[in-house]
Amino acid sequence: MALRKPSLNIRKKSATPRAKADLGTAGAPLDRGHPFYFGLLATAGALISLTLLRALAGASQVFVLIIIALFFAAGLNPAVEFFQRRGLKRGAAVSVIVAIVLLFVGLFSWIVIPPMVDQLDLFVRNAPNLVASLKNNSMVFNLNQHFGIIDILQKKVTASIHDGQFVINAFGGVVGVGKAFLSGAFALLTLLVLTLYFTASLPQVTTVAYRLVPASRRVRVANISDAIIARVGAFVASQATVAVIAGIFALILGSILHVPYTTPVAVIVFLCGLIPLVGHFLGCTIFTVIALTKSPLTALIVFVTYILYVQIENYILMPRIMKKSLAMPGLVTILAAMLGTSLLGPVGGLLAVPVAAAVMLILEEVVFPKQNQA
Repeated sequence: MALRKPSLNIRKKSATPRAKADLGTAGAPLDRGHPFYFGLLATAGALISLTLLRALAGASQVFVLIIIALFFAAGLNPAVEFFQRRGLKRGAAVSVIVAIVLLFVGLFSWIVIPPMVDQLDLFVRNAPNLVASLKNNSMVFNLNQHFGIIDILQKKVTASIHDGQFVINAFGGVVGVGKAFLSGAFALLTLLVLTLYFTASLPQVTTVAYRLVPASRRVRVANISDAIIARVGAFVASQATVAVIAGIFALILGSILHVPYTTPVAVIVFLCGLIPLVGHFLGCTIFTVIALTKSPLTALIVFVTYILYVQIENYILMPRIMKKSLAMPGLVTILAAMLGTSLLGPVGGLLAVPVAAAVMLILEEVVFPKQNQA
Protein backbone atom coordinates (compact mmCIF):
# COMPACT_ATOMS: atom_id res chain seq x y z
CA MET A 1 0.00 0.00 0.00
CA ALA A 2 1.23 3.42 -0.82
CA LEU A 3 1.67 5.73 2.07
CA ARG A 4 -0.03 9.09 1.86
CA LYS A 5 1.86 12.11 2.72
CA PRO A 6 0.21 14.15 5.38
CA SER A 7 -1.26 17.27 3.94
CA LEU A 8 0.05 20.45 5.34
CA ASN A 9 -2.82 22.76 5.87
CA ILE A 10 -1.16 25.93 7.08
CA ARG A 11 -2.99 29.18 6.73
CA LYS A 12 -1.10 32.40 6.41
CA LYS A 13 -2.13 35.09 8.77
CA SER A 14 -3.22 38.22 7.08
CA ALA A 15 -0.95 41.16 7.92
CA THR A 16 -3.14 43.70 9.58
CA PRO A 17 -1.73 47.26 9.49
CA ARG A 18 -0.93 48.68 12.86
CA ALA A 19 -2.26 52.02 13.84
CA LYS A 20 0.43 54.72 13.73
CA ALA A 21 1.12 56.12 17.13
CA ASP A 22 0.42 59.78 17.57
CA LEU A 23 3.73 61.36 18.51
CA GLY A 24 2.53 64.87 18.28
CA THR A 25 2.94 67.54 15.66
CA ALA A 26 6.36 68.82 14.62
CA GLY A 27 7.28 72.11 16.16
CA ALA A 28 8.59 75.16 14.45
CA PRO A 29 12.26 74.97 13.31
CA LEU A 30 14.90 76.60 15.41
CA ASP A 31 15.33 80.27 14.84
CA ARG A 32 18.94 80.54 13.71
CA GLY A 33 18.86 84.23 14.27
CA HIS A 34 17.93 83.85 17.91
CA PRO A 35 20.66 85.04 20.35
CA PHE A 36 20.51 81.75 22.28
CA TYR A 37 21.19 79.71 19.14
CA PHE A 38 24.09 81.93 18.18
CA GLY A 39 25.50 81.84 21.72
CA LEU A 40 25.24 78.04 21.84
CA LEU A 41 27.09 77.61 18.56
CA ALA A 42 29.72 80.20 19.50
CA THR A 43 30.33 78.56 22.88
CA ALA A 44 30.57 75.08 21.36
CA GLY A 45 32.94 76.33 18.67
CA ALA A 46 35.11 78.11 21.24
CA LEU A 47 35.30 75.00 23.44
CA ILE A 48 36.20 72.76 20.49
CA SER A 49 38.85 75.23 19.29
CA LEU A 50 40.31 75.53 22.79
CA THR A 51 40.44 71.74 23.15
CA LEU A 52 42.17 71.37 19.78
CA LEU A 53 44.67 74.11 20.62
CA ARG A 54 45.50 72.47 23.96
CA ALA A 55 45.93 69.12 22.21
CA LEU A 56 48.19 70.67 19.59
CA ALA A 57 50.20 72.45 22.29
CA GLY A 58 50.64 69.17 24.15
CA ALA A 59 51.91 67.50 20.97
CA SER A 60 54.00 70.48 19.84
CA GLN A 61 57.27 68.60 20.30
CA VAL A 62 56.04 65.85 17.98
CA PHE A 63 55.07 68.39 15.31
CA VAL A 64 58.48 70.07 15.62
CA LEU A 65 60.19 66.70 15.12
CA ILE A 66 58.03 66.01 12.06
CA ILE A 67 58.88 69.40 10.55
CA ILE A 68 62.60 68.93 11.21
CA ALA A 69 62.48 65.41 9.74
CA LEU A 70 60.76 66.73 6.59
CA PHE A 71 63.39 69.46 6.42
CA PHE A 72 66.25 66.96 6.63
CA ALA A 73 64.52 64.64 4.15
CA ALA A 74 64.28 67.50 1.67
CA GLY A 75 67.97 68.16 2.29
CA LEU A 76 68.91 64.53 1.58
CA ASN A 77 66.63 64.31 -1.46
CA PRO A 78 69.14 65.87 -3.92
CA ALA A 79 71.74 63.28 -2.92
CA VAL A 80 69.18 60.49 -3.40
CA GLU A 81 68.25 61.86 -6.83
CA PHE A 82 71.95 62.00 -7.71
CA PHE A 83 72.25 58.24 -7.26
CA GLN A 84 68.90 57.69 -9.01
CA ARG A 85 70.26 59.45 -12.08
CA ARG A 86 73.14 56.94 -12.00
CA GLY A 87 70.69 54.06 -12.45
CA LEU A 88 69.82 53.11 -8.85
CA LYS A 89 66.26 52.69 -7.68
CA ARG A 90 64.85 54.89 -4.95
CA GLY A 91 65.26 52.27 -2.22
CA ALA A 92 68.84 51.46 -3.20
CA ALA A 93 69.73 55.15 -3.40
CA VAL A 94 68.28 55.78 0.06
CA SER A 95 70.23 52.78 1.39
CA VAL A 96 73.46 54.23 -0.02
CA ILE A 97 72.74 57.62 1.58
CA VAL A 98 71.91 55.99 4.92
CA ALA A 99 75.14 53.99 4.78
CA ILE A 100 77.15 57.13 4.03
CA VAL A 101 75.46 59.05 6.85
CA LEU A 102 76.01 56.23 9.35
CA LEU A 103 79.64 55.90 8.24
CA PHE A 104 80.16 59.64 8.68
CA VAL A 105 78.51 59.61 12.12
CA GLY A 106 80.56 56.60 13.21
CA LEU A 107 83.82 58.10 11.95
CA PHE A 108 82.95 61.45 13.52
CA SER A 109 82.13 59.78 16.84
CA TRP A 110 85.33 57.72 16.80
CA ILE A 111 87.56 60.71 16.03
CA VAL A 112 85.85 63.53 17.89
CA ILE A 113 83.93 62.18 20.88
CA PRO A 114 86.79 60.61 22.94
CA PRO A 115 89.05 63.71 22.89
CA MET A 116 86.02 65.95 23.29
CA VAL A 117 84.89 64.07 26.41
CA ASP A 118 88.39 64.26 27.85
CA GLN A 119 88.68 67.95 27.12
CA LEU A 120 85.22 68.68 28.49
CA ASP A 121 86.11 66.83 31.68
CA LEU A 122 89.33 68.81 31.90
CA PHE A 123 87.40 72.01 31.17
CA VAL A 124 84.98 71.35 34.04
CA ARG A 125 87.83 70.58 36.43
CA ASN A 126 89.77 73.68 35.42
CA ALA A 127 86.72 75.98 35.29
CA PRO A 128 87.63 77.81 38.54
CA ASN A 129 91.18 78.46 37.31
CA LEU A 130 89.85 79.64 33.95
CA VAL A 131 87.51 82.08 35.68
CA ALA A 132 90.35 83.31 37.87
CA SER A 133 92.59 83.78 34.83
CA LEU A 134 90.13 86.35 33.50
CA LYS A 135 91.50 88.71 36.14
CA ASN A 136 94.72 88.94 34.14
CA ASN A 137 92.89 91.28 31.81
CA SER A 138 93.18 94.82 33.17
CA MET A 139 89.66 95.85 32.17
CA VAL A 140 88.11 92.72 33.70
CA PHE A 141 90.28 93.21 36.80
CA ASN A 142 88.99 96.77 37.24
CA LEU A 143 85.39 95.65 36.81
CA ASN A 144 85.96 92.93 39.38
CA GLN A 145 87.44 95.44 41.83
CA HIS A 146 84.30 97.57 41.65
CA PHE A 147 81.57 94.94 41.32
CA GLY A 148 83.17 91.62 42.35
CA ILE A 149 81.61 89.75 39.43
CA ILE A 150 84.54 87.40 38.84
CA ASP A 151 84.89 86.58 42.54
CA ILE A 152 81.21 85.67 42.84
CA LEU A 153 81.34 83.59 39.66
CA GLN A 154 84.51 81.83 40.82
CA LYS A 155 82.96 80.94 44.19
CA LYS A 156 79.84 79.49 42.59
CA VAL A 157 81.78 77.46 40.02
CA THR A 158 84.20 76.16 42.65
CA ALA A 159 81.40 75.17 45.02
CA SER A 160 79.44 73.40 42.28
CA ILE A 161 82.42 71.41 41.02
CA HIS A 162 83.79 70.49 44.46
CA ASP A 163 80.35 69.30 45.57
CA GLY A 164 79.97 67.22 42.42
CA GLN A 165 76.65 68.89 41.68
CA PHE A 166 77.58 70.80 38.51
CA VAL A 167 75.69 68.66 36.00
CA ILE A 168 72.94 67.72 38.43
CA ASN A 169 72.16 71.32 39.31
CA ALA A 170 72.28 72.30 35.67
CA PHE A 171 69.43 69.90 34.85
CA GLY A 172 67.41 70.40 38.03
CA GLY A 173 68.39 67.39 40.12
CA VAL A 174 68.94 63.68 39.55
CA VAL A 175 65.44 63.20 38.14
CA GLY A 176 66.06 66.10 35.79
CA VAL A 177 69.25 64.46 34.49
CA GLY A 178 67.40 61.23 33.78
CA LYS A 179 64.52 63.02 32.09
CA ALA A 180 66.87 65.12 29.98
CA PHE A 181 68.85 62.06 28.87
CA LEU A 182 65.80 59.93 28.05
CA SER A 183 64.01 62.80 26.32
CA GLY A 184 67.06 63.66 24.23
CA ALA A 185 67.70 60.02 23.26
CA PHE A 186 64.04 59.45 22.34
CA ALA A 187 63.91 62.69 20.32
CA LEU A 188 67.08 61.80 18.39
CA LEU A 189 65.86 58.27 17.66
CA THR A 190 62.45 59.54 16.56
CA LEU A 191 64.06 62.20 14.38
CA LEU A 192 66.35 59.62 12.76
CA VAL A 193 63.50 57.19 12.02
CA LEU A 194 61.21 59.93 10.66
CA THR A 195 64.00 61.35 8.48
CA LEU A 196 64.76 57.94 6.95
CA TYR A 197 61.06 57.26 6.40
CA PHE A 198 60.38 60.61 4.77
CA THR A 199 63.52 60.33 2.63
CA ALA A 200 62.51 56.88 1.37
CA SER A 201 58.86 57.76 0.73
CA LEU A 202 59.09 61.43 -0.22
CA PRO A 203 57.65 60.91 -3.76
CA GLN A 204 54.74 58.88 -2.37
CA VAL A 205 54.05 61.48 0.33
CA THR A 206 54.05 64.34 -2.15
CA THR A 207 51.86 62.39 -4.60
CA VAL A 208 49.24 61.75 -1.93
CA ALA A 209 49.40 65.40 -0.85
CA TYR A 210 48.96 66.60 -4.43
CA ARG A 211 45.83 64.44 -4.84
CA LEU A 212 44.13 66.58 -2.20
CA VAL A 213 44.37 69.52 -4.61
CA PRO A 214 41.67 69.96 -7.30
CA ALA A 215 42.70 68.44 -10.62
CA SER A 216 42.56 71.78 -12.40
CA ARG A 217 45.28 73.19 -10.14
CA ARG A 218 47.19 70.01 -9.34
CA VAL A 219 49.97 70.44 -11.91
CA ARG A 220 50.58 74.04 -10.89
CA VAL A 221 50.70 73.18 -7.17
CA ALA A 222 52.95 70.18 -7.83
CA ASN A 223 55.44 72.27 -9.81
CA ILE A 224 55.61 74.98 -7.14
CA SER A 225 55.92 72.41 -4.34
CA ASP A 226 58.70 70.56 -6.16
CA ALA A 227 60.52 73.87 -6.65
CA ILE A 228 60.19 74.58 -2.89
CA ILE A 229 61.55 71.12 -2.01
CA ALA A 230 64.46 71.68 -4.40
CA ARG A 231 65.26 75.04 -2.79
CA VAL A 232 65.13 73.56 0.70
CA GLY A 233 67.40 70.70 -0.37
CA ALA A 234 69.91 73.07 -1.94
CA PHE A 235 69.90 75.24 1.17
CA VAL A 236 70.40 72.33 3.58
CA ALA A 237 73.25 70.83 1.57
CA SER A 238 74.93 74.22 1.16
CA GLN A 239 74.55 75.15 4.83
CA ALA A 240 75.92 71.79 5.96
CA THR A 241 78.95 72.19 3.67
CA VAL A 242 79.63 75.69 4.97
CA ALA A 243 79.29 74.49 8.58
CA VAL A 244 81.85 71.72 7.98
CA ILE A 245 84.28 74.25 6.51
CA ALA A 246 83.72 76.54 9.52
CA GLY A 247 84.43 73.69 11.94
CA ILE A 248 87.63 72.76 10.09
CA PHE A 249 88.69 76.43 10.16
CA ALA A 250 88.12 76.62 13.92
CA LEU A 251 90.04 73.39 14.47
CA ILE A 252 93.03 74.58 12.42
CA LEU A 253 93.04 78.07 13.99
CA GLY A 254 92.75 76.70 17.51
CA SER A 255 95.55 74.20 16.91
CA ILE A 256 97.88 76.88 15.51
CA LEU A 257 97.24 79.28 18.41
CA HIS A 258 97.16 76.44 20.98
CA VAL A 259 93.74 77.51 22.21
CA PRO A 260 92.56 75.21 25.01
CA TYR A 261 89.77 72.75 24.27
CA THR A 262 90.15 73.12 20.53
CA THR A 263 88.11 70.04 19.59
CA PRO A 264 84.96 70.96 21.56
CA VAL A 265 85.22 74.52 20.27
CA ALA A 266 85.43 73.26 16.67
CA VAL A 267 82.33 71.11 17.21
CA ILE A 268 80.48 74.09 18.68
CA VAL A 269 81.49 76.25 15.70
CA PHE A 270 80.25 73.51 13.35
CA LEU A 271 76.87 73.35 15.12
CA CYS A 272 76.60 77.15 15.18
CA GLY A 273 77.49 77.26 11.48
CA LEU A 274 74.31 75.32 10.71
CA ILE A 275 72.28 78.33 11.88
CA PRO A 276 72.11 81.06 9.22
CA LEU A 277 73.39 84.54 10.05
CA VAL A 278 73.19 84.45 13.85
CA GLY A 279 75.11 81.18 14.13
CA HIS A 280 78.51 82.72 13.52
CA PHE A 281 77.88 85.39 16.14
CA LEU A 282 77.43 82.63 18.73
CA GLY A 283 80.42 80.65 17.46
CA CYS A 284 82.69 83.71 17.40
CA THR A 285 81.65 84.71 20.93
CA ILE A 286 82.31 81.26 22.40
CA PHE A 287 85.60 80.87 20.52
CA THR A 288 86.80 84.32 21.65
CA VAL A 289 85.86 83.75 25.30
CA ILE A 290 87.71 80.42 25.38
CA ALA A 291 90.75 82.05 23.76
CA LEU A 292 90.58 84.86 26.34
CA THR A 293 91.39 82.34 29.06
CA LYS A 294 94.82 81.95 27.49
CA SER A 295 95.65 85.58 26.76
CA PRO A 296 93.98 88.77 25.51
CA LEU A 297 96.25 88.74 22.44
CA THR A 298 95.10 85.25 21.50
CA ALA A 299 91.48 86.29 21.92
CA LEU A 300 92.04 89.33 19.70
CA ILE A 301 93.68 87.20 17.00
CA VAL A 302 90.82 84.69 17.14
CA PHE A 303 88.21 87.45 16.94
CA VAL A 304 89.81 89.24 13.99
CA THR A 305 90.54 86.01 12.11
CA TYR A 306 87.01 84.74 12.64
CA ILE A 307 85.55 88.00 11.34
CA LEU A 308 87.75 87.75 8.25
CA TYR A 309 86.64 84.15 7.71
CA VAL A 310 82.97 85.18 7.92
CA GLN A 311 83.54 87.79 5.21
CA ILE A 312 85.28 85.20 3.01
CA GLU A 313 82.40 82.80 3.61
CA ASN A 314 79.72 85.36 2.77
CA TYR A 315 81.31 86.75 -0.38
CA ILE A 316 83.35 83.83 -1.78
CA LEU A 317 82.30 80.47 -0.36
CA MET A 318 78.52 80.85 -0.21
CA PRO A 319 78.02 82.12 -3.80
CA ARG A 320 80.10 79.21 -5.13
CA ILE A 321 78.66 76.51 -2.90
CA MET A 322 75.04 77.60 -3.14
CA LYS A 323 74.61 77.44 -6.89
CA LYS A 324 70.81 77.49 -6.60
CA SER A 325 70.44 80.76 -4.80
CA LEU A 326 67.48 81.34 -2.54
CA ALA A 327 66.99 84.70 -4.29
CA MET A 328 66.00 86.51 -1.11
CA PRO A 329 66.65 90.09 -0.06
CA GLY A 330 69.09 90.46 2.80
CA LEU A 331 66.53 92.17 5.03
CA VAL A 332 64.06 89.29 4.62
CA THR A 333 66.79 86.78 5.49
CA ILE A 334 67.76 88.67 8.64
CA LEU A 335 64.15 89.10 9.79
CA ALA A 336 63.34 85.44 9.09
CA ALA A 337 66.37 84.22 11.06
CA MET A 338 65.55 86.54 13.98
CA LEU A 339 61.88 85.51 14.13
CA GLY A 340 62.69 81.82 13.76
CA THR A 341 65.31 81.96 16.50
CA SER A 342 62.97 83.80 18.86
CA LEU A 343 60.15 81.28 18.28
CA LEU A 344 61.97 77.92 18.24
CA GLY A 345 65.55 78.75 19.21
CA PRO A 346 68.39 77.40 17.05
CA VAL A 347 66.01 75.01 15.30
CA GLY A 348 63.80 77.92 14.33
CA GLY A 349 66.80 79.82 13.00
CA LEU A 350 67.72 76.82 10.86
CA LEU A 351 64.21 76.40 9.47
CA ALA A 352 63.30 80.06 9.07
CA VAL A 353 65.39 80.94 6.01
CA PRO A 354 64.18 78.11 3.68
CA VAL A 355 60.61 78.67 4.89
CA ALA A 356 60.96 82.36 4.02
CA ALA A 357 62.39 81.33 0.63
CA ALA A 358 59.33 79.13 0.04
CA VAL A 359 57.02 82.02 0.95
CA MET A 360 58.90 84.31 -1.44
CA LEU A 361 58.53 81.74 -4.23
CA ILE A 362 54.77 81.51 -3.63
CA LEU A 363 54.51 85.30 -3.66
CA GLU A 364 56.45 85.53 -6.93
CA GLU A 365 54.54 82.76 -8.69
CA VAL A 366 51.02 83.18 -7.32
CA VAL A 367 50.33 86.42 -5.49
CA PHE A 368 52.25 88.98 -7.52
CA PRO A 369 50.91 87.82 -10.96
CA LYS A 370 47.34 88.06 -9.65
CA GLN A 371 48.00 91.54 -8.31
CA ASN A 372 49.46 92.59 -11.68
CA GLN A 373 46.34 91.37 -13.47
CA ALA A 374 43.95 93.07 -11.04
